[in-house]
Amino acid sequence: MRDVDVARWRLRSQHLVGPHAASAGEAVGSLLAVQAENPSQAAWAVAARTHRPDPADLATQLDEGAVVRTHVLRPTWHFVRAEDLGWLLDLTGPRVQRVTGQQLRTVHGLDEHGIDRATAAAADALAGRHLSRAQLAAELGEGGIAGNGQLLMILLAHAELDGLICGGAPDGGEHTYALMAERVPAPRRLDRTQALAELALRYFTGHGPATERDLAYWATLTLTDVRAGLHQVRDRLDSFDHDGRTFWHAPGDPPVRPQEPAGHLLQVLDEIYRGYQDSRWVLDAAGAVPRTREAAIGMALTDGQLTAAMRRTIAPDHVRFDLWPYQPLTPAQTDALDEAAERYGRFLGLGPRLAYP
Repeated sequence: MRDVDVARWRLRSQHLVGPHAASAGEAVGSLLAVQAENPSQAAWAVAARTHRPDPADLATQLDEGAVVRTHVLRPTWHFVRAEDLGWLLDLTGPRVQRVTGQQLRTVHGLDEHGIDRATAAAADALAGRHLSRAQLAAELGEGGIAGNGQLLMILLAHAELDGLICGGAPDGGEHTYALMAERVPAPRRLDRTQALAELALRYFTGHGPATERDLAYWATLTLTDVRAGLHQVRDRLDSFDHDGRTFWHAPGDPPVRPQEPAGHLLQVLDEIYRGYQDSRWVLDAAGAVPRTREAAIGMALTDGQLTAAMRRTIAPDHVRFDLWPYQPLTPAQTDALDEAAERYGRFLGLGPRLAYP
């Protein structure tokens, strides 16, 4: 087993190559959660894993509340199926709330009473309706609760992690908030032992092959918790040792090349990169990518390997992908990225342009 073999296997587990998921909901459910800090690019992250990428697919799921965009797993947004939100918040929310709570107290000067008062006021404002952050800020301001953008963002994330509020139906493409009790009226609940087992099985099936430390990072859990969950489901998974680590995955053999599509243009927050930390760099078996501070830029992959940094720019009549290759591209890699740009352009309804500045 080589790094490149692990990377190719992950492409298949994550549905970035065939067989693709049948729908956006299936793609999100297979991964359990999809990081969604940038809604536009995260929409492609989901669609790229489906048989027929269609913007209306995920949009309908979000509008109907079958998929919710909210804070869970780590202190950032994720797409998650409504049926999984309750137990995931119960399991991972408390540890992440320590981060948001500390920020509210030490950076913004709120005590526990102030936090409770502000989150209760946000909940009251959302009763029976969905509001954008700006609308919520105005409502809270009228009630004497003022806050700058950063404070309000962290406060709302804190309330989401508490299961009080969550993402509402997008309004003209803008994120809104809603009461979780109204948006997800019957969330699935699991006790902690069951939740740890479900998490381990779903993560290693949807992201595998991956390591215990990958999951601990992804879900903001301790290794002790991860191992407790893995112990319950290890008979439903397979594993192998590579590079001094044990990798867990759904039963089955590694994929046989070639895999289609061969090229991908994705945000750097995509699950194929951000879904791991301990073994993330199987995406760069050649060691060509500088291990410097991570840039807020996209990525181009061919055959499961990081080929170039990528920046997406949307214009009225086209989408432009600027690529900065880490090594000279082969004709096959160029062809694969041309096809990836065409696929992405069709999804956006725009003509694609590839550029190598």
